[in-house]
Amino acid sequence: MASFGDLNRVNTNIQSLDSQLSLNQVNKQMAENQMKMSTGKRINRAEDDSAGFSIATKLRSRVGGLNQAMQNVGDAKSVLDITESSYGTVMDNLVEMKGLATQAANDTLGDEERGFIGDQIEALGNDINKIADQTVYQDYELLNGGHNTSAAATKTGSLSLEFQVGERAEDTITATINAVNVDALFGSGTDITNSNATSAITVGAASSTAGGSLNFNNTVADATAYRRFISNVDDAITTMSNNVNDIGITQSSLSVREQTLSESISANESAKSRIMDTDFAKAQSESVRLQILQQTATSALAQANNGPQSVLGFIG
Repeated sequence: MASFGDLNRVNTNIQSLDSQLSLNQVNKQMAENQMKMSTGKRINRAEDDSAGFSIATKLRSRVGGLNQAMQNVGDAKSVLDITESSYGTVMDNLVEMKGLATQAANDTLGDEERGFIGDQIEALGNDINKIADQTVYQDYELLNGGHNTSAAATKTGSLSLEFQVGERAEDTITATINAVNVDALFGSGTDITNSNATSAITVGAASSTAGGSLNFNNTVADATAYRRFISNVDDAITTMSNNVNDIGITQSSLSVREQTLSESISANESAKSRIMDTDFAKAQSESVRLQILQQTATSALAQANNGPQSVLGFIG
């Protein structure tokens, strides 16, 4: 800063230099403050706050992963909703099949009436296979054990799907979707005999296009055969109930994860905001302060530039 003696020198105006330095500093602070207000960010470059910038970058990365995980959860729930809907339709067919088998097991019916019922049950079995074939996500038949539609394979077993439901590698939920075609529900090679131990109802083996089939020998399928078949239908219904239960458990886990992700996103966004975002009330107050300092520094610079004029009195 200029001392008392510096005011008597003309060649170098120390007071003017000090005023310029002060004005330059105020102008720089005003530019930084205006940038904060225009971008809404307190930290626009690493040099503004290197530690805060690094922490905020990690938080931003985490929030990005959490947002995508939220989308993944939504996609996973969509897959399971498709599966559940088709499971429900298959269950309806099995329930109808149970009613028809129970009707045919009654001795009040004749062979011809049982033949009609057998044809209906066969048709219901074919419908179950069609439902399994048509329940497709991407290029996979969900209800055929994950059978790839572009490949030839038996349509049994199960499809295991691992959903990425978090921003860490270990944040996953696995869903198992069991095949529910005729072969998977009744078992290929099943042979149900009548009262004379004659083959009456068989379950055909699955192929790459069929998924098994129910075959009724209507000429020998008597009440005894249908009573035995009722047990097979009951087993298939139990299997379907377990499948629906497994899907429901996974859906519940996904719903919990969705809520957790929503809370995590909110918390991490809040933490990032406290580090990165501008406090506009504080920034506006700072702007007013800097404007006053700018006017003061400008006035001081003008006075400093006029200071050497007073020295002329010594030589006047």
